[in-house]
Amino acid sequence: MEENKMGTMPVLPLIFSMALPAMFSMLVQALYNIVDSMFVSQYDPVNALAAVSLAFPVQMLIISVGVGTGVGLNSLISRRLGEERQEEANAAAANGLFLAVLSWLVFLIFGVFFVRPFFEAFSDNATLVEMAIRYTRICSICSFGCFIEISLEKTLQATGDMIHPMQFLLVGAITNIILDPIMIFGYFGFPEMGVTGAAVATVLGQILSMAYALWVAFRKNHLVQIELRGFRPKGRIIRDIYAVGLPSIVMQSIGSVLTASMNMILISFSEVAVSVLGIYFKLQSFIFMPVFGLNQGVMPIMGYSYGARKKSRLLEALKWGICIAVVIMSLGTLLFWTAPHLLLGLFNPTPELLALGVPALRTISLSFIPAAFGIMFGTIFQATGYGVRSLIISILRQLVVILPVAWYLARFGLDYVWYAFPFAELFSIGASVLFFLDLYKKKIKNLSPLE
Repeated sequence: MEENKMGTMPVLPLIFSMALPAMFSMLVQALYNIVDSMFVSQYDPVNALAAVSLAFPVQMLIISVGVGTGVGLNSLISRRLGEERQEEANAAAANGLFLAVLSWLVFLIFGVFFVRPFFEAFSDNATLVEMAIRYTRICSICSFGCFIEISLEKTLQATGDMIHPMQFLLVGAITNIILDPIMIFGYFGFPEMGVTGAAVATVLGQILSMAYALWVAFRKNHLVQIELRGFRPKGRIIRDIYAVGLPSIVMQSIGSVLTASMNMILISFSEVAVSVLGIYFKLQSFIFMPVFGLNQGVMPIMGYSYGARKKSRLLEALKWGICIAVVIMSLGTLLFWTAPHLLLGLFNPTPELLALGVPALRTISLSFIPAAFGIMFGTIFQATGYGVRSLIISILRQLVVILPVAWYLARFGLDYVWYAFPFAELFSIGASVLFFLDLYKKKIKNLSPLE
């Protein structure tokens, strides 16, 4: 019955059944990101908040590698299930775990050897740099919990199971929210660790989430079975995972490059400007995370429908995905325009931060609705195995357009820099539509159901 619902259940109810658990869990994920910065800002509203903002691109990179690989894994498993190739779906799940461990080893090396030179390139403020180094080193060295949990999460989502992945994220998020104040301020006999405590709380939440995910994956029955006894990596399967996953990794990693590059532009104005961007990314995650949860729910439906050659279901999933994403982004735009003071007030703002942050939030939020289209077109590219198209769109939006525009606008003042965000999103819509029309003409138009 679980397998059949992907191909037979009405599309809109199926989207809600698949997406709502992911959207809820992603909202909680966004909440604990915000709570993390809120506690840090209470500890030190200048250096600590700026340190976490500087560290944010590295955290984004960790998540990008984990989620990008997971997207490739999700796409491959859902397509193989749609094609009724069960053994290949099982093998993909095992190879996904192998890739998660390899990804952690890369960041372990980064955390040990390369964190200090990375942050010393940004600022000569010794206190700020040391805080950022301690925070990022812990998050990098202990990132195994993050990578393994994401691999298992994406594996189960590909089968239509959205409840267990939601529980994985909830375990990590709630653990982090509880431990943050304890570790940062030193409650209940714990030492006061400041920014270091925020990092410890984060990785402990990830490790506990991983432990629960492993228990669920290996102790319960699922449509995909992970068999590690006698496991050997399979080059063909890894290649198929990265055919979608690598463009997704690069696509999401571009966000880290964007943030780090924007920090370099903004720090020429002030460290408070860097904090404004960091706060924006925390706040916008509360709007974007539900859309990414929608993405997680819609992608397996698209992948299964494409594998089963059901054109009408594939296009219907895209249509409803765009409609729901636009509604969410419209509400987000309204919130950022009507209540920027309240949103910034969550972070113990200084008068300067408020003065810089209010126009920033209003201006950048103009990009939300265009982004809804970009995210959902990117979803269908990934679900059908054409993740390179999503990569090209992201490169255009976040490197080719936004950074040069931001650099140019910086000469007119800080308030003008923020207009680079909506400009880049509008540019990307045209490219997305062109890519989709080409995909439809070449691959989707003539789809007919499997016999």
